[in-house]
Amino acid sequence: MQTIDPEELKQRLDNSTQPEPLLLDVREPWEFELCHLEGARLLPMQQIPQQAKELVNDAEIVVICHHGLRSAQVVQFLMRNGFRNVANLHGGIDAWAERIDPTMRRY
Repeated sequence: MQTIDPEELKQRLDNSTQPEPLLLDVREPWEFELCHLEGARLLPMQQIPQQAKELVNDAEIVVICHHGLRSAQVVQFLMRNGFRNVANLHGGIDAWAERIDPTMRRY
């Protein structure tokens, strides 16, 4: 499974010469309300099987959750269903808050 660490993702998002990946946040709505990355699309994990067909199959997707466990499961599901350019944010939004944006609310 492909992973991306917070520092790599930050570099990708700051690089205006490349298209931004789809940031797919698979946490629950209440978690997303507490904190999220700007531009992220909320799609709770339990909705992925029904909604995956709405995602562009060849798009670059970075899947995000709290610590990286749920998102890893979603990455595996998407890969089994034909998605090839999918990565898990290693450490999740918590690692992002700790290492990239210390002003972000943590829970």
